[in-house]
Amino acid sequence: MSVKSKEDVLELARSVIQQEMQALSNLEASINDTFYEAVTVIYQSQGKVIVTGMGKSAIIGQKMVATFNSTGTTSVFMHAADAAHGDLGVIDIEDVVIILSKSGETEEIKALIPMIRSIDVPAIAVVGVKDSFLDRKADISLHIPTQEEADPHNLAPTSSTTSQLALGDALAVALLDYRGFTREQFATLHPGGNLGKKLLLRVSDLSSQNELPKVSIDAPLNDIIVEMTSKRLGVAAVTDSDLKILGIITDGDLRRMLNKNPNPKKVTAGQIMSIQPKSIHSDEKAIKALEVMRKHSISQLLVTDHEGIYCGVLHIHDLIREGLL
Repeated sequence: MSVKSKEDVLELARSVIQQEMQALSNLEASINDTFYEAVTVIYQSQGKVIVTGMGKSAIIGQKMVATFNSTGTTSVFMHAADAAHGDLGVIDIEDVVIILSKSGETEEIKALIPMIRSIDVPAIAVVGVKDSFLDRKADISLHIPTQEEADPHNLAPTSSTTSQLALGDALAVALLDYRGFTREQFATLHPGGNLGKKLLLRVSDLSSQNELPKVSIDAPLNDIIVEMTSKRLGVAAVTDSDLKILGIITDGDLRRMLNKNPNPKKVTAGQIMSIQPKSIHSDEKAIKALEVMRKHSISQLLVTDHEGIYCGVLHIHDLIREGLL
């Protein structure tokens, strides 16, 4: 077995990428009114999008379904080989079917078309060969203008599947825009992702996990230190008997007081605290809390409820732990 030089391997890799880039350029040039027609049919349908295919096209179809579902277009994958064995039941009368095939002549695809016709739903082809069986039988044909695959033997689906993938993304994004799909809606469908956390995670989701350090306005220095140390947040709220916030004491406030006061044992919370501390409502988004912390160069925020009652502390470490920073 011959060993290829590093230069040969790198050159081949660049050639593959260049050929796939050219395939995408050809695809871009092929986008026309038919694409708009396909988007409109999908948008106006009252059902879901069924995506089907064989081989590598089936794998691209599964990715297309995932992208549709995450951007507001309800979609289901149906393998073309399984359609005649019960899976055809996934198609409802108000659905739209997208069929992926490079040749448009695959036996399973040819067998599938009459089944789809019997249900009388729109069929959109994503097909590489014009005037193929699939191209002729589909209601709408989106052509993949790939002439050659990127492998040296022009056999392995490479440029063609890259083009299918890009066209699927284009459909999904066009539909997203058509629907006015928002960042908030995207986050709702991706609650475990970073964007989901940024847009959905609330202050109370994090602050409720922390303890509630607080002292009265006349609390002596020893009580303040014990409270701040035991609650491990580097801060204590100064509150009245109704838990209304009067001020805040931070580690920095303690250090500054100790540097200035020769007799700290007589000092009370009211003499140390900073008045009008920065606070945030428990229902606010966590990303908003991060903005406040950044703006004021602070690492903690006191949290209040609907009635302005002190109910927690949010620390910068809480936001770091959740990946918001």
